[in-house]
Amino acid sequence: MKGDLARFQDGFLRALYEGADGAPASIPALSVQPGFAVYRNTIAKGCIDALEANFPTVARLAGSEWFRAAALPYVRSTPPVSVSLMEYGAGFPGFLAAFPPAQELPYLPGVARLDRLWIEAHTAADGAALDAGALARLPAAALGALVVRPHPAARWAWHPGLPAYAIWRANREEAALDDPLPWTGDGALLTRPESAVRWREAGKGACAFLDACAAGLPMAEAARAAMRAQPGVDVAGLLAELISAGAFAAPGTAPFPP
Repeated sequence: MKGDLARFQDGFLRALYEGADGAPASIPALSVQPGFAVYRNTIAKGCIDALEANFPTVARLAGSEWFRAAALPYVRSTPPVSVSLMEYGAGFPGFLAAFPPAQELPYLPGVARLDRLWIEAHTAADGAALDAGALARLPAAALGALVVRPHPAARWAWHPGLPAYAIWRANREEAALDDPLPWTGDGALLTRPESAVRWREAGKGACAFLDACAAGLPMAEAARAAMRAQPGVDVAGLLAELISAGAFAAPGTAPFPP
């Protein structure tokens, strides 16, 4: 059972994020004080500032005013769970996907997801990447049965029917978009070689291969998943590109997040 202090803290947080109407009966006098409203607004502003910093591509594409207006209901419904506000906003891409004003910008949730993956790659655990030479010495049967894990800092995403990565990359690199931009699906792979996050385009087959590896499937199964997702894909070439990008962890490296 919770003690009085824990109940007070829970009620205080509810009042902060739900407003005076959401405050439990134990703290109504506190929640209606003018100073409490100032503090509540300060907390909300801090969370919105953190979201704008964590999703810079979304903020630039939608505009700061639109972004901050959209962020407020997210902040009200989703308080931080970590003292590090750099981790805040894990659910923001999903929020945007269901946010009615964002329906006119269908690529925005995908762009937000890539902003989030950049943070995850940036803050992930260190670890050595898989050396291609370690695989070259294996016979074909052993290679097919081998289980390799994605590197702890590797992140990837496939966007069906939307060029979210093309839009995100052009914004991040301050580069011009193709005119007209092909409105087709695309994917991205983010890695962190030499302590800096890097990104590259990833096909549907590459994303399926990495999904299979993250699920703990052997390389033969991962290759079949890639070919189902992208018929005709050059699996050997794909594997070489992924290893070169640092997408896989060396044996003994900290495990990839579940």
